[in-house]
Amino acid sequence: MADLTANLAGIVSPNPFWLASAPPTNTYGQVARAFDNGWGGAVWKTIGQPIVNVYSRYGGLDIGTQRLMGLNNIELITDRPIEDNIKEMRLLKKRYPKHALIASLMVESKREAWHEIVKRTQGETGCDGFELNFGCPHGMSERGMGAAVGQVPEYCAQIVEWVKEVSTIPVIVKLTPNVGDITYPARAAKKGGGDAISLINTINSLIGVDLDRMAPRPHVNGKGSHGGYCGPAVKPIALNMISAITTDPETAMVPISGIGGVSNWRDAAEFIALGCDNVQVCTAVMHYGFRIVEDMIDGLSHWMDEKGYETLSDFKGKAAPSVTKWENLNLNHFMRASIDHEKCVGCELCYIACEDGAHQALKLVQKGGRRLVEVKEDMCVGCNLCSLVCPVPDCISMVHVENGALDVTWKEFSAGKGKLADRPQHYTDIEE
Repeated sequence: MADLTANLAGIVSPNPFWLASAPPTNTYGQVARAFDNGWGGAVWKTIGQPIVNVYSRYGGLDIGTQRLMGLNNIELITDRPIEDNIKEMRLLKKRYPKHALIASLMVESKREAWHEIVKRTQGETGCDGFELNFGCPHGMSERGMGAAVGQVPEYCAQIVEWVKEVSTIPVIVKLTPNVGDITYPARAAKKGGGDAISLINTINSLIGVDLDRMAPRPHVNGKGSHGGYCGPAVKPIALNMISAITTDPETAMVPISGIGGVSNWRDAAEFIALGCDNVQVCTAVMHYGFRIVEDMIDGLSHWMDEKGYETLSDFKGKAAPSVTKWENLNLNHFMRASIDHEKCVGCELCYIACEDGAHQALKLVQKGGRRLVEVKEDMCVGCNLCSLVCPVPDCISMVHVENGALDVTWKEFSAGKGKLADRPQHYTDIEE
């Protein structure tokens, strides 16, 4: 059996599945129930000066029959007294000593304010680490909180330094994705002495418009505000930002807790393969409940057994070296679509997609009383769109074809070397 024990900057948990700081980690009862169901750790909902939340506060994006592909929230940090949060965290850690319990913090950007909350929380809760919330999209710029900190590397580094002055436990810096280049705040977190980083926090968004009320969704008495976007739809953005950090020489060795659209064991394996030490989950729990972790644990364990991975470190970061810049890609590697007509159901979605949206490399032919789609081999550029829209698994595959038409690197080609004469062309000449 695979060993799923995870270690993030010295914080050990029985498996890599943590609850992210969010509504599911708001109370002792919730987190205790989560631990009973198998979650390895939890990041408590952000503690700070209690606020007052609005009604209502969530909006969802549905795609076809799939509910909550994206979730938008305009909810803020804890609306419960600090004393209640600390008391419940202390009791939770006492009763679940082997599970990771992380305190998420966000206070005004003053040294004394950070020193006070850090000393109090670590002294009274017994928590295993801190997560500094530099990602909340509603962080108030005038008070230097949330994303207002995470978007300015200098502020990020400064506050991490303040926290490290008094913290005796690992410090995780939670980064906002609402920046142009995630490597700058990641480097700042490291410069400040952060022991690990977590990302991504939610993305600034407006989920939609209620066309009857002519107001954003969700709305509060007819008015709305931007919110934080999360759920399965943000996973590609999270993976891209994580790969940017794990392939940056300055931050490649920084421990990472991956967040953003993790909904199943396969998502978790992808995050770990790019270099994460564990993952955090929120939207999937809000949609399906705590017991989804059972499938996550079983799925990851069985997959690791099949692949021969005994521990998470056996495949951690294995995919990261394959991420490179576009100009380093192989111009001489050529692919072509291949259609299995035995599996084809005749929907012709591939033909429509290629004809109208891509490279006009498919054609309709009559054979044996059937109308079939065939590949124009001299036109196909291997873009992969046809296989993506095909509703039948493995009906359309991409096949490698030897093609040495360029036989140069991108830098050489851009300098005038090589030729395109033998490459498939995806345009058609017209007569005037």
